[in-house]
Amino acid sequence: MAKLTRTIIEAAINGFEAQKKTIDAQIAELRAMMNGGPSSPLAEETKPERKKRKISKEALQRMREGQRRRWAKMRGELPIAPAQKSSGRAKPKKGLTAAGRKALSIAMKRRWAAKKAAAA
Repeated sequence: MAKLTRTIIEAAINGFEAQKKTIDAQIAELRAMMNGGPSSPLAEETKPERKKRKISKEALQRMREGQRRRWAKMRGELPIAPAQKSSGRAKPKKGLTAAGRKALSIAMKRRWAAKKAAAA
């Protein structure tokens, strides 16, 4: 058998005390379950309370509408139109106009013609 020194014995005692604390905490939790409430102040200290985040009414409404649209899409129903924002200002449609597309086409044809002329 190995020789037990003072430091080994102290380390063993510390380990067993730590195990005892965890077992005591588990026993307190089980008693709380039986009684319907915390049995000791130790049980209350084990869990720090977290503050609940508040979500605005507008954000909740957006989440509800999004979920409804997702479910409607899964069921194959017509999508529900999103609610209008209170500002009333719609976003402008993005994209190329016919005149812009034509100008780009002309510019690209000029570039390719210049590249072909330089290669020849």
